[in-house]
Amino acid sequence: MTIHREGYRTITVVAVALIALKLLICKFVSNAWFCDFLVVLTSLFFIFIVSFFRIPSRRLTINDSLFTSPCDGKVVVIEEVYDEEYFKDKRLQISIFMSPLNVHVNRNPISGEVVYSKYHKGKYLVAWNPKSSTENERHSVVLKKDEKEILVKQIAGAVAKRIVNYSIVGQQVKQGEELGFIKFGSRVDLLLPIGTKVNVSLNEVVKGGVSVIGVL
Repeated sequence: MTIHREGYRTITVVAVALIALKLLICKFVSNAWFCDFLVVLTSLFFIFIVSFFRIPSRRLTINDSLFTSPCDGKVVVIEEVYDEEYFKDKRLQISIFMSPLNVHVNRNPISGEVVYSKYHKGKYLVAWNPKSSTENERHSVVLKKDEKEILVKQIAGAVAKRIVNYSIVGQQVKQGEELGFIKFGSRVDLLLPIGTKVNVSLNEVVKGGVSVIGVL
């Protein structure tokens, strides 16, 4: 397991802040039991922060005829929607909710060319709110392989306040490579052609870059 580069600054700031907090409180509180409890509590919180930015070692699924999950999490939506941003027609939407305990690296579900990449300012509704797909802060990327296009939408939530995206229009990307990162929980939507054969069901837990979502 390694630590994602997006976590270096956050981990350092949290470590300094927790140490300063512990020293400050224990300087004015003489209760040794309370100080020991504080050490345990801050240590657990620090471990949580470090684990949030973890990149576990895993064998990725690489197959040109399949598309994989862009993130770790639970499938919370499988439905037809009308996409007003890019396709301007009906698409099959699959939404995956990421809790703060999930790995938060986002990966390309297919290999292909980045033909669209756009950041949208927005609200911070809870990630399971249906309106979060169109009203929350988000970053949309369209990947094209042959004549097929998939839209991947990173969506911020009530806790997530920063979306990182590495996609550049014209760039050739590979399945399983990093697409971006969302800090502290949210969701990722996939917009697929109507009729796409889907390999997952509602409430199924998936792994980014590993779980097969469907067939191209």
